[in-house]
Amino acid sequence: MKKTINIMLLLMVATIMGLTTASAQVPKKSIEWDRHSLIFDGKRVSAVMGEVHYSRIPAEEWADEVRKIKEGGVTIIATYVFWNHIEEQEGIFDWSGQRNLRRFIEVCKEQDMPVILRLGPFCHGEVRNGGIPDWMFTKGCKMREENKIFMHYVEQLYRQIFTQAQGLQWKDGGPIIAAQFDNEYRGRGSYLVALKRIAQKIGFDLPFYTRTGWPALRTPVPFGEMIPLYGDYADGFWERSLQETAGNYYKAFNFKAFRSSTAIATEQLGKQEEKVNKGDEDYPYFTCELGGGMMGAYHRRPWIYPEDAYSLAIVKLGSGSNLLGYYMYHGGTNPEGKVTTLNENQRTPATNYNDMPVKNYDFQAPLGEFGQTYPHYFTLRKLHLFLQDYGDVIAPMEASFPSPQDIKKGDDSQLRWAYRSKDGSGFVFINNYERLQNLTAKKNVKFEVCGVKFPRKPITVPAGAMCIFPVNIDGIKYATAQLIAKRDGKIYMEQIAGIPTEICVDGKTLRNVKVRGTEKPVYKNIYLLSSEEASRLFYVGTAHEDIGLGATCEKVKEAAVKERNITMGVQKVAEAPTDADFENAAVYKIKVPAEAVTKFRRLLDIVYQGDCARLYANGKLIADNFNNGRHFLYGLWRLPKGCTELELRILPMQKDMPVYFPREADTTLGEKVVRVSIEPL
Repeated sequence: MKKTINIMLLLMVATIMGLTTASAQVPKKSIEWDRHSLIFDGKRVSAVMGEVHYSRIPAEEWADEVRKIKEGGVTIIATYVFWNHIEEQEGIFDWSGQRNLRRFIEVCKEQDMPVILRLGPFCHGEVRNGGIPDWMFTKGCKMREENKIFMHYVEQLYRQIFTQAQGLQWKDGGPIIAAQFDNEYRGRGSYLVALKRIAQKIGFDLPFYTRTGWPALRTPVPFGEMIPLYGDYADGFWERSLQETAGNYYKAFNFKAFRSSTAIATEQLGKQEEKVNKGDEDYPYFTCELGGGMMGAYHRRPWIYPEDAYSLAIVKLGSGSNLLGYYMYHGGTNPEGKVTTLNENQRTPATNYNDMPVKNYDFQAPLGEFGQTYPHYFTLRKLHLFLQDYGDVIAPMEASFPSPQDIKKGDDSQLRWAYRSKDGSGFVFINNYERLQNLTAKKNVKFEVCGVKFPRKPITVPAGAMCIFPVNIDGIKYATAQLIAKRDGKIYMEQIAGIPTEICVDGKTLRNVKVRGTEKPVYKNIYLLSSEEASRLFYVGTAHEDIGLGATCEKVKEAAVKERNITMGVQKVAEAPTDADFENAAVYKIKVPAEAVTKFRRLLDIVYQGDCARLYANGKLIADNFNNGRHFLYGLWRLPKGCTELELRILPMQKDMPVYFPREADTTLGEKVVRVSIEPL
């Protein structure tokens, strides 16, 4: 089946009937989908979607951040519209400042960035009540069900969102291409369809609609109504275990045909069976929650490595996915609430599964809370460049799985690999990596794909290697190097560390090919790059030099001698400290030069020992941090005007805390500030 929305035809008909205005813009592309992929204006695409929450980023930063997202190779932005961010008080909708959805969509349009709106009403996103306002729990109705009361308020919500989206849908020449309904829903499919009908009645008219593909629904959604999107993570803050490798996240590092993760939201959904709704595999294989990082809850604070994110992406692509959707791609900061804080915690009326920081939502995403680039921003970028230039080639290719799909945790007995192929061409996907497992090098490796056996001599695949090899692509019979991009007739490839580069082209076999960079080809139009060169190919981001500004830090109050009583919340995991607890914290005064606040975009970089910390400006909480070994950062340009003195409060590390700390965390008892500095963004 092919689902088609030919926008250009619709607009021509509307024009003839006098239904369009002179200001209406004709979109550049029609959008279709079939069981393989999205199709833009007749061309298949393998899209890259990055989650960014507009209301968690100051409005004045949106343009720069969308530009950086696009520069990272993302081709679609997804964003939640959190109900309680815009209607925290009943009947009072706030679309101002960083809650101005319309302006955010306009910024995306200016950057030629398509948008998927995740409408809720339930979003989760580690927001208080999953985004459902507190006042809804006084209405005497069940949430997320087809009862008249709840659906009445949902319709009011959707009508308000539509005022922000009106004129900015794809059919109008705007960037909004799709909408998602609810999130992680396991009830009746009719509820999701009812949400869609409300949206359509109001005026939403989009090329396609989506839902999360997990958990399995109690009753299905009729085929064609909305595309199920999947996900996988390297680790999860929601796990109740305090062990290093809890849960079954290891499965995310195996190539497999089964799309749905059974490790997502286990604190909410419990143990999930490996089954999908009947008919779901007739849709294209898309993801919306591929772990671009991971947040830390108070009781569990994973440290995510760049390799984790890259491996997940390689595995999903090799398993047949044609839309890599990262959650999160850009971190953020919870906005100020008018009545309460807006973070999820165990004491809220609903979605009280985890205690999250009050302000911080960095997520260890490729772009962090303040727009800082983490290493996997560049690592993933290589893959995104490849999908931009070869997405139409790979999209119709079917996945094959020569290695077992059910490799157990830490099993090092064989190489994990898969391939995708069509009409004698293909790509080999290799993943010799699993989070926090010591997989060893695999010796004497050769491949046979599409009738091509390669390389000439067996190779050793190093520990940690993750890569893609082409077979019969662009005149290259095979190569033990990864395709990155094709621009202006030039083919760019990446040499994989530890694997000799062998390229078979034009009947010749080039062996032990050396890196020559972007200036000199290794053969005709083929250029071989190092991994660093590949990750920054065509990158035009702005560098921020260190200008030598410093900060001072002075301890002004010792922490209370008596240890804090760590209570267990309703979910039987450790509760985060309260405001009252921080009254007993150690207190430091930090002073920063005025030019660090007013003239430059600089980060305050705090390295400390202790359990957790909070930062205050003019007596107001502006940032917080659950210590997992990463630096506590704050964007100084966000400080109130004239503020150059901050207060840092640190709660000491205690004995036998019911908390999972990663191996990178300093768990020395007590507290202290190790270093405070001012760093470039």
